[in-house]
Amino acid sequence: MKFQRIDYIFKRKAVDIQKDEVIISSSEPEQVHENPRIEENESRPSKINRVDPDDIENSLERDPGKRIPIYQYPPNQKDAIRRAYLKWGPYQSNLENYPMSGIGKAQRRFQHSWFSLFSSWLEYSPSEDAAYCLQCYLFSNKPSGRPGSEVFISTGFRSWRKVRNGENCSFLKHIGKDPRSPHNNAMKACQDFLNQDGHLRNVIEVQSSSQILNNRLCLKTSIDTVRWLTIQACAFRGHREGNKSRNQEKCNYTSHQIQKEILQILSSRVRKHICEEIGDSKFCIIVDEARDESKKEQMALVLRFVDKAGLIQERFFDVARVNDTASVTLKEAVCGILSRHNLDVSNIRGQGYDGASNMRGEWNGLQALFMKDCPYAYYVHCFAHRLQLALVTASREVASIHKFFKKLTFVVNVVGSSTKRHDELQAAQAKEIENLLETGEIVTGKGKNQVGTVKRAGDTRWGSHFNSICSLISMYEATCTVLKIIAKDAKKFAQRADADSSYNHLKSFDFIFILHLMKEIMGTTDLLCQALQKQSQDVVNAVILVRSTKALIQDLRENGWDKLFANVVSFCEKHDIEVPDLNDCHSTTRFGRSRLEENQVTIEHYFRVEFFFTTIDKQLQELNSRFSEQAMDLLTLSCALSPEDGYKAFDINTICTLVEKYYPMDFSDQEKINLPFHLKHFLFEARESSTLKNLSTIQELCSSLAAAVPANGQPKKHLLLDRLLRLVMTLPVSTATTERSFSAMKIIKSKLRNKMEHGFLANSMSVYIERDISECISSESIIDDFKSLRKCKVRL
Repeated sequence: MKFQRIDYIFKRKAVDIQKDEVIISSSEPEQVHENPRIEENESRPSKINRVDPDDIENSLERDPGKRIPIYQYPPNQKDAIRRAYLKWGPYQSNLENYPMSGIGKAQRRFQHSWFSLFSSWLEYSPSEDAAYCLQCYLFSNKPSGRPGSEVFISTGFRSWRKVRNGENCSFLKHIGKDPRSPHNNAMKACQDFLNQDGHLRNVIEVQSSSQILNNRLCLKTSIDTVRWLTIQACAFRGHREGNKSRNQEKCNYTSHQIQKEILQILSSRVRKHICEEIGDSKFCIIVDEARDESKKEQMALVLRFVDKAGLIQERFFDVARVNDTASVTLKEAVCGILSRHNLDVSNIRGQGYDGASNMRGEWNGLQALFMKDCPYAYYVHCFAHRLQLALVTASREVASIHKFFKKLTFVVNVVGSSTKRHDELQAAQAKEIENLLETGEIVTGKGKNQVGTVKRAGDTRWGSHFNSICSLISMYEATCTVLKIIAKDAKKFAQRADADSSYNHLKSFDFIFILHLMKEIMGTTDLLCQALQKQSQDVVNAVILVRSTKALIQDLRENGWDKLFANVVSFCEKHDIEVPDLNDCHSTTRFGRSRLEENQVTIEHYFRVEFFFTTIDKQLQELNSRFSEQAMDLLTLSCALSPEDGYKAFDINTICTLVEKYYPMDFSDQEKINLPFHLKHFLFEARESSTLKNLSTIQELCSSLAAAVPANGQPKKHLLLDRLLRLVMTLPVSTATTERSFSAMKIIKSKLRNKMEHGFLANSMSVYIERDISECISSESIIDDFKSLRKCKVRL
């Protein structure tokens, strides 16, 4: 009988074989597999203890739960294996839903955000649902058998409830404060290994700096991520310089003061970038104030200017804490911010505020105070605010329209007052859509036939009224169904009465007529409202949009009655609403008095004159009053620069008048003389040039002139026109950017963080709002600024 190995007699179970290590017999030669690639088999991972030196990357297992321990590979192949894994970096799987683990209510799951906090070493195995450490796997010695020594190496970590648990966080404990901890020893060995391989070190440094830059994007709202950015940045800098001191290993730079200093550096870099974009150019200030979560008055400052490429930029610059909203207080705050960043007040060429008296006051308002210091800082009342005032005033002064919006709000509140009614509404709409699909009245398609809900109109945004009207029209049948259910099955009498009243409103011909009338009017003005809130909007295009809106509403008054009434009748017939006879008499009296009176009118006259004409005339009256040509003389003259329709409105005499009247200090006397001849040459060239003749806005024209830079270093052509275009484009259109900054302030300074100091708030808002700039700031520059900011006991 041949001699057999002892394990031939004592056969082990398959489960034990998976858990044990692979034993390499010294008596038997190691076999080299012909196909050494490790397949991802979740039932039992492949165990190959030798890799093909010519194709290492395809021979190694990426999943940390399936790979075999590093110490089981041959010694002459370990460095190549380490080099391959370091080149790949940590295995960080981005799953849509990580599996739950635990018992009962204590179930937890792995979080993808942990990768950004521990990006340099953390790995996740989808097959084992466990976390691992890459450096510990590659550079740790063979486990000594001590409990917990193999957790982040081979067995995996799964106690998710112990992560982000303050000082008891298991990931922080794994890193450890002791420089001689297993993890830190593995990190040192990793650094020594990288120092021996220059090419691999450069690859890892590029990957690490890119990872740090991506992690810094989380600075938007979370101070915790700012802390982890500091740890990674300082660690990255320390690894590059090869500093091995024990004091530096203990220094993490995680105190609140350090975090705020780093955030201050980043926000200063953002503001410096904005100042460099402005340079010596003229700019406009847009100011608005609001109350934050801690009931403190905050003033936001936005700078509007034209960059070198000829594009309009509106940048959030700073937010200041003010004790009151008096014009003198606001001016001192604005001037203080501008002086701290070396921005000259004399370069202001525009002011944008809302219509409050402390802003627009002719004698003591903020715009008047700046006009005294800079007479060419022209004030433009926010176009979006003007439109809001015009629409609100027009709706309140027409009694029937005012009552309609009261009824609309009442109906929406009754239907959407609870989650139960909301679910009933969506179920009714889904059933209606199903019936329409069966009858072929609607067709299927991507994004079509979505189940929605009725929208409530807001008090400060007139565009929300249009959305509320559209949602009610699209969900009319479902809304009526829900109201009938409430009127029948509600437990309280008040609820049944409200539902019955709302149902009667929806079945009224007057309500349906005004519903469609306001949809037509507000659909026309909503396009203007959305266009005025764009940051890239210029005043010339805004004036053109206002004119076209007024022309469309006037056309609706003259030619839109027949089409509107036909739509109303069609809607009523579809939903079984009684349509009155237009030739019948309509009583103008109230409270049931006799209809036999002198001033009787037909129903058609009543709806056409009292509703249709009166509502439209009031809208036109308010729009003409708020956007009068006399009040916008500067903007009207600026329309002569428009290149639309082959420079049809391009008037040389009007442009020269604009320069003489509003910008005399921005052009010398000789330039004013040369300007009309310059414009004649430009007009002739523009109508012949393929790049200039098909433009529609002055921003497109300015961008084209900025792009046409002579290659031989000669002065830019059409320099006078380019300067005038930039001055006109600097004028503000709306204060929407400041209002967006206050929305960001509510995200940052919330109810849970309502005691944050002002500097911290201002810096956080700058980094968050202007994140397109903060993303481009290098980590090296932040570290250098922090190093020069304070004399640290530990050298970075």
